[in-house]
Amino acid sequence: MTKQVQQLDRVIIRFAGDSGDGMQLTGDRFTQETAAFGNDLSTLPNFPAEIRAPAGTLPGVSSFQLHFADHDILTPGDAPNVLVAMNPAALKANLGDLPRGADLIVNTDEFTKRNLAKVGYASNPVEDESLSEYRVHALPLTSMTVKALEDFDISKKDAERAKNMFALGLLSWLYHRPTEGTLAFLEKKFAKKPEIMKANIAAFQAGWSFGETTEAFSVQYEIKPADHEPGLYRNITGNTALAYGLVAAGQLSGLSIYLGSYPITPASDILHELSRHKRFGVRTFQAEDEIAAVGAALGASFGGSLGVTTTSGPGLALKSETIGLAVATELPLVVVDVQRAGPSTGMPTKTEQADLLQAMHGRNGEAPVPVIAPRSPADCFDAALEAGRIAVKYRTPVILLSDGYLANGSEPWKIPDVAALPRIEPDFAPADQEDFQPFQRDPETLARPWAIPGTPGLEHRIGGLEKADGSGNISYDPANHDRMVRLRQAKVDGIARDIEPLAVDDPSGEARVLVLGWGGTYGAISAAVRRVRRSGQHVAQAHLRHLNPFPANIEQVLRSYDRVVVPEINLGQLALLLRGRFLVDVIGYNRVRGLPFKAEELAGVIQDVIDSE
Repeated sequence: MTKQVQQLDRVIIRFAGDSGDGMQLTGDRFTQETAAFGNDLSTLPNFPAEIRAPAGTLPGVSSFQLHFADHDILTPGDAPNVLVAMNPAALKANLGDLPRGADLIVNTDEFTKRNLAKVGYASNPVEDESLSEYRVHALPLTSMTVKALEDFDISKKDAERAKNMFALGLLSWLYHRPTEGTLAFLEKKFAKKPEIMKANIAAFQAGWSFGETTEAFSVQYEIKPADHEPGLYRNITGNTALAYGLVAAGQLSGLSIYLGSYPITPASDILHELSRHKRFGVRTFQAEDEIAAVGAALGASFGGSLGVTTTSGPGLALKSETIGLAVATELPLVVVDVQRAGPSTGMPTKTEQADLLQAMHGRNGEAPVPVIAPRSPADCFDAALEAGRIAVKYRTPVILLSDGYLANGSEPWKIPDVAALPRIEPDFAPADQEDFQPFQRDPETLARPWAIPGTPGLEHRIGGLEKADGSGNISYDPANHDRMVRLRQAKVDGIARDIEPLAVDDPSGEARVLVLGWGGTYGAISAAVRRVRRSGQHVAQAHLRHLNPFPANIEQVLRSYDRVVVPEINLGQLALLLRGRFLVDVIGYNRVRGLPFKAEELAGVIQDVIDSE
C-alpha cells in the first residue's frame, strides 16, 4: 500500500503509560534515532518518584515528551501534537494538554472496567464520543504485541511487556525515523537473554509493519533534518554534559577529579557517568551520607585534586557546614546542586529553581560562594568547566545550580574542539620556601597559595577556626576577623572582572521591556520572546549564568529599560536579590508546579507588561 507522505516542520510527541510500561525507554530510543537523523530536538521526561508507583493510577503515570523539528527549537513544546496513551490513567493525566485536532493513539486493551474505575471514568471515553475533537486511533496494542510474539518461547507477561516496542515501531514508521540504532540497542541490552532480545526486536518490527499495512494511518509524516552549524554532534542530557564538563576541567587543569557523592534524585546520573571515566584520572566515592561525601571531596582538594560533590536541595542543606569550611580554608571545591521541588524531600522527580537563596546565603557567618547556573542541557558542559576554572583559580568552593529539567532533558550538543578549550592553571605553591605564608594572597585574584601537604617547606595550619591574615595561624583578634571576612568577600566580588558582561539581545534597539532569566528557564523565555517579536512588538532578553557575583554591567542593563520582567520557578528569589542590590523594581512572574514554563504563558505575560507601558 502506497501512502501519502506529508512534510512537517516540527512535531511534539508524548508517550504516556504506567511507570512500568517503559515510556522513558521508548521516548529515549525515539530521541536517539531523531538525533541521528539530524533534527533539532528538546525533551521532557516526567515520571513518578516511586520505583514502581501503583499501576493504573494517576500518580503512577510516566510520560516522555519530545519536540523535534527541521529548524532551531528551544523547548520540549507546550502541548503535544500526538499523545500515545497506554492506559486510562495516562489518558486522563495528559488529555488536558492535548489541543483540539491532535492525534491520540490509545491502547484499548487496557481500557477495562477496572482500569477505568481506578481513575474515575464512569464510561469508556474511547466509546462515548467524549474524544470526538481529537483524531483517535484506538488500537489493541497489547494483544497485537502478544499475537506478534506467539511463536517465541517467552511468557505472556514478557510478551505484554514488549508493547512499548510495538508502539515505538509504529511511531518510528509514522515519522520516518531510522531503525538501525534501536535494533543495535536491543541486541546489546538483551544480549544475555537472546529470546527476550528477539521478541523485542520482533515487536518493534511488527509495530513498523502495522503502520505500513494498516488503513488506520493513511498518511506518513516527514520532518527534514535541521540546518545545524557544521560539526560533530551527539544527543546529550544535562547530567551527562555536566559530567563531561567536569572530566574536561580535570584534563585542562592536569588535576585528577575526585567525586565524593551520595545518591540523590535527580543528581545520581552524574555519579554513574563519572564512575565510567577512571582512564581520565577520575575517582568516584559513594559515601554513606551527604556530609561524608562533601568532606571527602574537600579532603581531596586539600590533597591536590579537584574535589567535586553532587547533590540536590536536601543534600545541599546537609553539606552547608563543610562548604563553609571550604570558604574558611580557601580550597577549590565544585558543589553541584541539581535542584528539585521542595521543601524537605518535596517532589524528587519534578523540577524547580528554588535553591538560589540557599546557594547564596545558606551557611553560617559571612561565607560568600560563587554561584553559576547552566541554561540548557548542552550548556551544562560549559557551566561545569567554568565552575572548575573559578574554583581552581580563586581557591573557593563554587555552587553550580542545575535543575531536574536540564538534568533529564536532552538536546543536540556540538562536540567542542578540545584544543580550543581554555587551559586551567592550578599554580601550586613551589616547594622549599622560607617563612611560607599560606594566606598571603595573589594581588590580582586574592587567592591564597594552594599548598600540597607533604611538600617540603609548605607546612601550615588548616581548619575551620579563623586564621591570621598571611600566616594562617589561629586568630581571635576582632580587627583580623573583620579583615579576613572582607578579603574573602572581595575575592568573590573580584570574579566579576573575570567573566563576560551580561549580553542583551535587543535587535531593534527600541525595546522598553527586558526579560531577565537564569538557569533552565532560558528555552521557554527565548521561545516566548520570539513569539512576541513575531507579533510586531519590541522586547529585549538577557540571561544570567553568573549569579554571584553578578556581571559587572548588570546594573547598567537593568536601568536601561523601563520594565524588567524576571520569570522564575520559585516565588521570586532572583527578583529579591535584584531589588535589594540595585533598588530596581523588577516584575516577578513565578510558578512552582514542578514543571518548566510554557512559552505561550510567558509570551502572554510579556505582552501584558508591554501593553501596560
